[in-house]
Amino acid sequence: MSTTTFPPSDPLTWKQADTDVHVATRGGEFAGFVEFDGSAHLVRDNHGADLGAFDSLDDAFRALEEAQEPVRRGPAFPPLLPRAWRRRTRRARA
Repeated sequence: MSTTTFPPSDPLTWKQADTDVHVATRGGEFAGFVEFDGSAHLVRDNHGADLGAFDSLDDAFRALEEAQEPVRRGPAFPPLLPRAWRRRTRRARA
């Protein structure tokens, strides 16, 4: 399995593969697809996970774009507790 990551500024490129299928790539790598089933546009990501059904093709494209955005995480290290809240080590009693 590839773990290639792309910068968020690299846009998705869309190509129509069939009358009811649009395929997205980013940097030449498969990013997902949108399929029209006759009533809704179904979106799947690059792993085949279902991202939902949408009424319009533009909404489906936008859903895949948003799913491809990197997840923002908090700080790598948790903040230190104030000294008053820290536990003191205690010696074992004999």
